[in-house]
Amino acid sequence: MERTFIMIKPDGVQRGLVGEVIGRFEAKGFTLVGLKLMSVSKELAEEHYDVHKERPFFGSLVEFICSSPVVAMVWEGEGVVASARKLIGATNPLSAEPGTIRGDFGVSVGRNLIHGSDAIETAQNEISLWFSEKELSGWEPTLTPWLYE
Repeated sequence: MERTFIMIKPDGVQRGLVGEVIGRFEAKGFTLVGLKLMSVSKELAEEHYDVHKERPFFGSLVEFICSSPVVAMVWEGEGVVASARKLIGATNPLSAEPGTIRGDFGVSVGRNLIHGSDAIETAQNEISLWFSEKELSGWEPTLTPWLYE
């Protein structure tokens, strides 16, 4: 089964949207295999957003992610990386479709509630950055036969 990394950013936590976000992934049929509420160190934030280090918004992005707790998660399921991106919606909430997390709750690019891995390889890297192997639970929900042939 494929896995992806999802993070509810400080604005999502502060706005009380953790349950809503988790509920959407559960309703879709994905399996939660890792979950933690955590304060993000500057070092972890910089490593996570390393791809943006040359961009002008890098410093403010790192500062924002460190400003309040986040919820880090690992979800599992067939096609979970691509499907999660659809559930999340476009980076700019003003362009995100209604029914997506950002389309329903997002206000601006800098406060877009959630991060999701954009590819399988990225997901693998992000999962290993945020979680140790022993923090992940491999389990099979009883509803699996009702989701997959």
